[in-house]
Parts: sequence; structure tokens; C-alpha cells
Amino acid sequence: MDADDETFAPITDEVGANGGDEQRSRRPIISGDHLDIEAYASLYSGRTKIMRLLFIADHSSDEKVGNPSMNLEALRMAYDEIKKGENTQLMREVAQKINGRLGPSYELDSAWCDAVDHRAEQKKEKLDNELNAYRTNLIKESIRMGYNDFGDFYYAHGQLGDAFKSYVRTRDYCTTSKHIVHMCMSVILVSIEMGQFTHVTSYVNKAEQAPDALDSITIAKLRCAAGLANLEAKKYKLAARKFLETNPELGSHYSEVIAPQDVATYGGLCALATFDRTELKSKVIDNLNFRNFLELVPEVRELINDFYSSHYASCLEYLGNLKANLLLDIHLHDHVETLYDQIRHKALIQYTLPFVSVDLSMMANAFKTTVAELQKELEALITDNQIQARIDSHNKILYARHADQRNATFQRVLETGREFDRDVRSMLLRSNLVKHDYNVRQFRKL
Repeated sequence: MDADDETFAPITDEVGANGGDEQRSRRPIISGDHLDIEAYASLYSGRTKIMRLLFIADHSSDEKVGNPSMNLEALRMAYDEIKKGENTQLMREVAQKINGRLGPSYELDSAWCDAVDHRAEQKKEKLDNELNAYRTNLIKESIRMGYNDFGDFYYAHGQLGDAFKSYVRTRDYCTTSKHIVHMCMSVILVSIEMGQFTHVTSYVNKAEQAPDALDSITIAKLRCAAGLANLEAKKYKLAARKFLETNPELGSHYSEVIAPQDVATYGGLCALATFDRTELKSKVIDNLNFRNFLELVPEVRELINDFYSSHYASCLEYLGNLKANLLLDIHLHDHVETLYDQIRHKALIQYTLPFVSVDLSMMANAFKTTVAELQKELEALITDNQIQARIDSHNKILYARHADQRNATFQRVLETGREFDRDVRSMLLRSNLVKHDYNVRQFRKL
């Protein structure tokens, strides 16, 4: 940018450390304690509880999390939970991961696996005979129930592909809207476990086409499922909207997929990364329904309020303390860095907006970084045209580029005058042509 094209105000409005600790009374920041696995696991039920524990076990040695001791605790709890079910394949995998480190009580229980597999064979044979009988009698409701029982059987034994096929087959035998919604919810559950989120979106839409069969809890479940699908697709704004639309009646009714605390965390972070200030105020902070979820996770509630109040130092400190635990979340893990970057960039942009000049040293202090690192971040945002400014590298000052509002107003007035003059001349010409009965006729060629 050339200096002639810029209009800089004098350096009289330099800002202090916006969001700095000296500007406000300190709130208690959440501790950096490691995740309480037992309390976390108690929020969930079924297969997702086991898979979340195994995810924690696999990622607890990550450098960013840095707590290898969580590995054995998560594996122990996963082993105990698997023993309550019928998934022998998962039991063998967990026992192999434990590898004798928890003593003889947590070694592979071959007798248990053989007994469960034997019962499974008998049950499968029984279900198969019943389904064949239903097919012979051509009773649609019985056939539907037969396929549904097969889906439940396969799901309990970890055969998700077969469970998906069985649930989908019930579609041809659904006779009411409730049957269709039940089929959709079953397929959505399996699809989430399989990570097939395109199916999730498709069957959420299909279930929503039967509004007469949807109660408030089922609608809340569908919103959560749609939110997870959009989160996985990195459509963070759409994900935020779905989570924000979730009714607090959800409670623990969808613990086989998601906890209400997750709704607050996923929705809050996605909204913070993608919403402007107006949307953040109206759709998040003033949203009475979503406020019920935020009360379950005070840290997320506080960081959202801090961001809106321009207390960026406190907001980023909350985020920093939450990060280790968020990296252990099975759905959020792959999106933490992206969301954090977007939130930080928004904070940097909003910090600079009200001022004509900013001291980079004070700004770096507010954002808990060095001047050199801050300068690199600002340069990237300026290059990307997200911040209209120039950096004085020698004096370490950011000068905002403000448009000349006076000149721009005059230019708009002149342009409006020219358009008005042109329109008036056109109307006068037309009226004179009509007045003198002057019409241009096409002469026929002879």
C-alpha cells in the first residue's frame, strides 16, 4: 500500500492492554487439572461410553495432553463396561491393549468370551427362524420387528455394518410415521458410531419429514445429530445453529450419543468461531434455552461472555485451560486447532477495530504472546484483507486504515445528483415526445 493512499490519524488514541488483567477484577480461571475420567464417563451410556474411554486411552499419551497415567484408568473402565455387554471382539482388543498391566483381573476372560459367543449363535439362529416365519406369513409389522431385532443384535455385538443394513431394511415395512422415525433414529445411531455422517444428515432430514411423529425430545436428538454431522464436515456455523436450537428437554435422554455438556461446548465454540458480535449476543448469550446448557459448563459460559465483553486475555486463558481436555473428546479432537485459530483471529480483529493506532507491546501482553509472534499473526490477517491496517515495524505500532468518511459522503451525494439529473432529463424527453405525438414507425419495405 502506498503512503499516498492512506489517511492516518495522529497517534493520540493508543489503546492500553485491552482485556489485560489490570483492566478488570480477576475471575477464577479453571484449573489445569487432568480430566476426571470417572465423572466424564458417567455422562454416557452404551457403546459411545466405551469408545470415548478407548479414545482417551489412545490419546492420553499425546504431547499436547501429557498424562499417560490416564491410559490405564480409561482401559480399566472400558474393560468393566464391555463386560456388561456382549461385544467379545471389543473385549479381545481391550485386553490386548491392557497387556497384563492391570493384573490378572483384567486379562482376557476366554471363558466369558466363549459363553457370550455361544449364546450369540443360539440367539442369531432363533432370530433367523422367526424372521423366516414372518416372511412366509407376509405380516409387515412382524417382518419390521424381525429386522429391527436383528439390527439390535448386530449392534450389541459390534457388527455395525450388519446392524445398519438390518435397520435400513425395516424401511420397506414401516406403516406409520412413528415407525419411520424409529428406523431413522436407529440408523442415525449406528451411522454416528461408524463415522458415516453423510448417512446421519440424510436420515435426520428423512425423520424431520414426519413432524406429526416427533416429540420435543426426539427433535432435540435430531438437532444434536445434525450438529455432529455439520461439525464433522467442518461446517461450524451450521453446527452451531443446530446445537443452539437444541431443546434443554434433551437432558440425559441421548446419553448413547451425546451429553448436554457437549451441546454447550460444541455449540459455544462453533458459535464463537463463526458468529459476529450481533449473532453472538442474540443467538448465544440471550438464548434462554441454550443458557440452560451453558450453566452445565461454566468455563464455556465465561469465555463466551469474556469474548463478547472484549476481555480477550481472560477468554484465551479459559480456552488454554480447556484445550487439553477438549483434545480428548472423540468428536471435537480434530477440530480444536481450527476452532481455536478462528477464535483467536476474531479476537485480534475485534481488538483492533475501534482504534486508529495500537501499541503492539500492549497488545502482545493482552494476548499472552511475544511482539514478534503477534506481528506475524497480524501480517497474515492484513494480507488476507481481514484487518485494514499497516504495521510500523520500527516503532511496533499498528496503524488502522480508516476510510475518509467526509470525502466518501460527498462522492455519494454527487453520484446521487448525477443519477437524479439523468433521470429527470429522460422523463422530460419522453414527455416531449408524447406531447408532440412523435412516434417512430417501422416502414415496410416495398
